[in-house]
Parts: sequence; C-alpha cells; structure tokens
Amino acid sequence: MDIVLLLLGFIFMLIGILGSFLPVLPGPPVSWVGLLLLILTRAVPDDWWFLGITGVVALLVFAMDYLIPAIGTRKFGGSRAGMIGTTIGLVVAIVFPIFGFFGIIIWPFIGAVVGEVINKADNKTALKAALGSFIGFLTGTFLKFVVSIVFMGFFILKTIEHWSELFPYFR
Repeated sequence: MDIVLLLLGFIFMLIGILGSFLPVLPGPPVSWVGLLLLILTRAVPDDWWFLGITGVVALLVFAMDYLIPAIGTRKFGGSRAGMIGTTIGLVVAIVFPIFGFFGIIIWPFIGAVVGEVINKADNKTALKAALGSFIGFLTGTFLKFVVSIVFMGFFILKTIEHWSELFPYFR
C-alpha cells in the first residue's frame, strides 16, 4: 500500500507542476495532496506541522494567483477584458502549440492586447494594460511553479530519508 501511495503522491506532484502553467489545475494545492499522500504511508512518520505549514503556503499561493494578475492589470490601467484575454491566450497556446514553449509567453500577451482593444482602449493604452496583465500572469505562474518545485523537493527528500522503510527489499 505504501508503494501505491508513493506513486500516487508522485503523480500528484507532477500534475501540480503542470498546474503551475495550466489555468484549469491549481498547481500548489495539487502538489500538496502529493505530500499528504506521502505522509499517509506507514513508512514516513506523521508530520502534521509540516503538512499544516505547506498547506497554508499552498492556499496562500492559490489565493495570490487570483490577486497578482488583477493588481498588475489595475496598476497599468487595464481592465477585466485584458485579464480574460490573457487567459484565453494561454488556452490558445496550450491547444495550438504553434510557437512551442514560447507560445505560453506570446499568446497570453496577444490575448491581453486583443482584450483591451475590444474593451475600446486605444493601441497605446491597450499595450500598456496588456503589459500589466501579462506581468501579473507571469508573476503568478512563476510563484506557483516555484512553490510546486519546492514541494517536489520536499517529496524527494522525504522519500530518500525513508527509503529503507519504503523499499525494504532495496536496502
């Protein structure tokens, strides 16, 4: 059973890292579930303080993911249309990977500009607002990615620390 929980935890870690970039998956909370599954194994001792602190961090980052783009957009004079355009641009980048990895950067920016232009902003204002929306999006994505990677590091360290209990036949 420990191996099943370990494998499921690792899968949740990978999904959490992907969720840092995909708007439909909450990256850090999914990664946190991976840590929970690891702690639920009989081989790894219960560490409720660790789970509590990482859970609070995951929830804070989840909440900030909604606040940071809004703050960036407002700071640069953007509108809700710019934020919606950024999200649509990200979906386009995922569904149609025309520019590969760089599409994840290019399409949200294009989406923000289109959203602002549709919102009746002039080109200069639309570019400025799109830049704010884009910076907010990148900041939120980077924060989610860093937290998910740190959670993966914790997962790996705890797995290595309790290797002989998790894999008694591979000592």
